[in-house]
Amino acid sequence: MAFTEPAGRQGITDYRAPPHTPDAWLALAAGIEDEVTQYFMVSARCGCFMQAARSLNVRATLLRKQLAQLEARLQRSLFNFQGSALSLSREGQQLHAQLTALVRERQLPVVEQRSIRLAVAESLLHDILGRDLVSLLRRNASIRLEIISLDSELALQAITADVVLWLAAGDSPLPGPTFDTHEPQHLAQLSYLPHIAKRYSRVTTRPASVDDLTDFMLVQWQRDRQIDCFRPWNTLVEQRLAGVVTLQSYELMLDMIRCSACIGLLPGYMSHYDRSLVALPGLFREPMQHQVWLAVNADSGDVAEVQMIAQLIRDTFAERREWFES
Repeated sequence: MAFTEPAGRQGITDYRAPPHTPDAWLALAAGIEDEVTQYFMVSARCGCFMQAARSLNVRATLLRKQLAQLEARLQRSLFNFQGSALSLSREGQQLHAQLTALVRERQLPVVEQRSIRLAVAESLLHDILGRDLVSLLRRNASIRLEIISLDSELALQAITADVVLWLAAGDSPLPGPTFDTHEPQHLAQLSYLPHIAKRYSRVTTRPASVDDLTDFMLVQWQRDRQIDCFRPWNTLVEQRLAGVVTLQSYELMLDMIRCSACIGLLPGYMSHYDRSLVALPGLFREPMQHQVWLAVNADSGDVAEVQMIAQLIRDTFAERREWFES
């Protein structure tokens, strides 16, 4: 019996695959809100939910919640964890390609962060503000912050900044910034005393008078030579014919005191900041003091990031109030 092919199909065998159609769930990508799209794209780029949240300046819990809701809406798992590394699943890669094209079409605006300028006395930046600023930047990776270290009165009067934290003698904030600011706020009074490392001085042999300093090397921060209220200490240093080290670096001066049996002039709070150092009170009759002042630029004081930096400084000094009471 001869085999007969269906009419119209004689001699033709059709092996063509069915036409390709994209997964239906990807069509839902067009309806994803711009904010959620940004959460997904940044998380994919960072490979870390925490870093993505920092970059977007949102809480990590909020970002995770939004992405979980996105996965539930699409009924797809978009991320994989391999150890501690975050990567896109196969469906996540497909969504990423789809959203990349949509983002180009939508031309989502890039939010440009205003650059915030913080000018702060070098010693306060090192001893008091440094750790809290690091914590702030860890939480707000998208902020644009320029930190200016003030190492002299001339530098204070030459700069323009959004937030200024400086040291002044007497009860007046002058000399202070030369640009217009809101009313300066007094944050603390600092008393200065000679300090030595505990490891190099037993309680019974610590210097009790200026004459007892003869057998110790003195170390001085160059900036302090210009400070009028430090005259008792500066006079002692200038009278020395030997046994003096003068440094440009504040941090190196601290290392010299910690590690080289030197004695140097430091703020009274230093024993709170570094418990390996101890103050030597009673060596000088005249007090050596500075006042800490904070001011915000009158033109940018209403900017949210400027207010955030200023409040961080206020909170930091309030939390360390006991440092300045001695």
